Amino acid sequence: MAKKVFVSGCYDLLHSGHVQFFQTAATYGDLTVALGADQTVFDLKGRVPVNNQDERLFMVKSVSCVKNAFISSGSGILDFENELRELKPDIFIVNEDGNIPEKERLCKELNIEYLVLRREPANGLTSRSTTSLRKINQLPYRIDIAGGWLDQPWVSELYPGPVLTVSLEPTLDFNERSGMASSTRLSAYDLWGPRLPAGDPEKLSKILFCYDNPPGTKEISGSQDSIGIVFPGLNRAYYEGKYWPNRIDSVQDESVLQFIEKSIYLVPLGPRHSGYSVLANTNISWDGAKALSEAADACWNAILDKDIINFGKYFRKSFEAQIEMFPNMVNSMVFDLINQHRDHALGWKLSGAGGGGYLILISDKPVLHALQVLIRRVNIN
Repeated sequence: MAKKVFVSGCYDLLHSGHVQFFQTAATYGDLTVALGADQTVFDLKGRVPVNNQDERLFMVKSVSCVKNAFISSGSGILDFENELRELKPDIFIVNEDGNIPEKERLCKELNIEYLVLRREPANGLTSRSTTSLRKINQLPYRIDIAGGWLDQPWVSELYPGPVLTVSLEPTLDFNERSGMASSTRLSAYDLWGPRLPAGDPEKLSKILFCYDNPPGTKEISGSQDSIGIVFPGLNRAYYEGKYWPNRIDSVQDESVLQFIEKSIYLVPLGPRHSGYSVLANTNISWDGAKALSEAADACWNAILDKDIINFGKYFRKSFEAQIEMFPNMVNSMVFDLINQHRDHALGWKLSGAGGGGYLILISDKPVLHALQVLIRRVNIN
């Protein structure tokens, strides 16, 4: 008797990558596909799918290797949980970018085998993703490498320092509320449409920052978000008690950018929960701001020297300085995941806060089931 195999996802703009994933999953047994409802896709990704849930269900059911498919009844990242408990499959299969601790924990609870597959194109075909096919938004994302929170004047007025960011090509469909400046990215789309306009990056960054924080905004989004999206490459913005930095240093050296790309690995966590407040229970101090500033400076120097040992060390120290001042950035799940990677990773931090987004690791060796990024170069919008 064939085993029961279960996969889940949005599967908007069905493409060869989806079909290849289904075909591979179906080699393990009879395949059932759970699709996210339109409202779930909107809640997780901040956009409605191009094809509505009925169209997506029709297309997935039409793939010959799919034995059954349905629209999940729940919401959130585990919207399929009720059906999973009822179906009790033998195997739950995910791609690397869909591999999150909540899914693995649920499968362990239900005694379901949890299998992670590499994202690989079918023979002779170009690698595809829904993000690469969707033309409505090709704007960059950004990662805060070190020094995050110094772009808030109530931190940098205690001790000045830099925030390091890299601008990312949208090769992955990063979730909303994942610490990749996705809300600022949506503001950029409101302003300019699906691509950044030509022009001076500092001027464009200021325009985006002001649009993202109109008069009356209670919690100001730090300007590192707009700078990290608009400025290509690696950037250091230096703050001294103001919302806008005194200076921005930008690095476009190809060897440095390749060094970063080869050193960074992202372990998906899913989006942080709505209603979460990172500003509760803060412990902001001169000592904390100083430690954050010094770690970011040391991290910058390590990157320029292409010194991965110190890159990992000060990447980690920057994160430790952050959570000393903002303990709500992490939870027990994050610490458990860090402990799983502590022996082989050189450094770690969260892309966002509150246990959401991605655990970013610095490693000189490949990290199993982790994702890598492509930094946006100066000649690419």
